[in-house]
Amino acid sequence: MSISSLGIPHSSSWFLEECFKYFVLGIIQGITEFFPISSTAHLKVIPEFLGWGDPGVSLTAAIQFGSILAVVCYFWKDIRVVLKGISEAFRSGYWSHRNAMLGTSLIIGTLPILLVGGYIKLFWPGYQFSQLRTLTSIALVSILMSFMLYLAERFSTRKRTITHINGFDGLIVGAAQTLAFLPGASRSGVTISASLFRGMDGISSARFSFLLGIPAIIFSGLIGIKDAINTQDSASLLPLTIGIFSAAITSWLSIDFLLKFLQKKSIMIFVYYRFFFGIFLLTWIYTNNSA
Repeated sequence: MSISSLGIPHSSSWFLEECFKYFVLGIIQGITEFFPISSTAHLKVIPEFLGWGDPGVSLTAAIQFGSILAVVCYFWKDIRVVLKGISEAFRSGYWSHRNAMLGTSLIIGTLPILLVGGYIKLFWPGYQFSQLRTLTSIALVSILMSFMLYLAERFSTRKRTITHINGFDGLIVGAAQTLAFLPGASRSGVTISASLFRGMDGISSARFSFLLGIPAIIFSGLIGIKDAINTQDSASLLPLTIGIFSAAITSWLSIDFLLKFLQKKSIMIFVYYRFFFGIFLLTWIYTNNSA
């Protein structure tokens, strides 16, 4: 039974099943949005394995709203400092202060994904059903991105921190963020990799990735919620809300865990995971003759 099916009798068993599905999808979203392993890939692959079908772009984006709540709450102090820095820079004209520079970098870094996302929304209505979202494509992208993560980990100088970020860093990392439209690429994965390539340490790369992701996830989540409300019947709204809140809780825990993890460890575990995830998926596709 597809999560997005319409016209199904709203029996109590159906309703409980939907609540459970969305709860699980929220957990998947919360863990995989901030770990560099691709939330989009796992939100498509795991439901397929469980026999639920592809939840689709709109529902995936809607559940991301839980991740928005988590990242804004977790980084609220940072957000306030950045906004204050930008405000003071407007008044004084002094844009070289690190808080104003970080804010400028985030603004510049957000522009590429807004442009690409807007283009897809306006001129590629069939994106949700394109070949990019096939399991084969997701598997191949996951394997390719595992090599990118490896190269970033291997060759990063790690001599810079988030206080050294400038507008050019924002542009480079922001351009890399557009690769997130490839299911399997991982928004956090490509932005952390790009930050490492720019010489930042692991903690700074993750923090900048998460801060840069706030505008992107907000726009994606709001559009997803609007589309989901328009396409779902009222009985599906409570399960969707459950999914959003389970995503919020697991997102907060995932952010906290990853930042503490990177204080002592490298991202190599995610390199291995992504590579073998892709290999496993290709093997499963081959043995089941599934695209």
